[in-house]
Amino acid sequence: MLSEDATADLLREGRQMDLNGQYSEARERFQKALQQATTAQAKAQAQRSLAVSYAFEGDCKNAVKYEGPLYETYLTSKSFFEAGETADELARICIDAGDLDQAYQWYQKGHQAGVNEPEEKQKDLWNFRWEHAQARIAARRGNKAEAQKHVEAAKAVLDKDSNPQQAPFFPYLLGYVAFYGGDFKTALAEFQKANQNDPFILAMIAQTYEKLGEKAQALEFYRKALGSNAHNPPNAYARPLAKKKSS
Repeated sequence: MLSEDATADLLREGRQMDLNGQYSEARERFQKALQQATTAQAKAQAQRSLAVSYAFEGDCKNAVKYEGPLYETYLTSKSFFEAGETADELARICIDAGDLDQAYQWYQKGHQAGVNEPEEKQKDLWNFRWEHAQARIAARRGNKAEAQKHVEAAKAVLDKDSNPQQAPFFPYLLGYVAFYGGDFKTALAEFQKANQNDPFILAMIAQTYEKLGEKAQALEFYRKALGSNAHNPPNAYARPLAKKKSS
């Protein structure tokens, strides 16, 4: 068995390898960390790191293979918030990979787990996330009316003001729905109101500029997206795309 420090080193090395595009080498590190983990926390970190590593290659199926059991573990122990977060993370990987059916199923699982939280504001949080997710999936499927219905439902939850920290995610939603609905001017305006430190938002702005025929602006934002060193689903989507477009 490895010490906690040695396991942490493996995870750190693996994450850097993913950022460098060395995905198979990264997963060797994560697998070793998973096999040698001595605590539940270290094991969970390795499972999540493996899932995100597969996200860098747009591989929903293998991400589910490693992080899905972690969701089940949290659910069994009635750690509902952690179960919901894990399910939503997998759903995010799957929607970005284009597997909309898997994304829907995991967002649904996340919502079902999360609404078990006792506080009303926590239920509002998970209801907002569920409507947000359904709107994005409908937009990806080309169903504008369905997407708009869920946008309005998400806004109604947000207007309760029980989770004000979720407010920046609403222009992201409006931009996303507009982008996949072909309204690129609206998409750009909304994405510019969203979190400009999120590499996913920066990559979406870049893609929107491309759709508008503004190649120089697109390149600027792809390069900005490369500034993130996060090992998470937003950067797993943004970084490989930005590298490809910037080369």
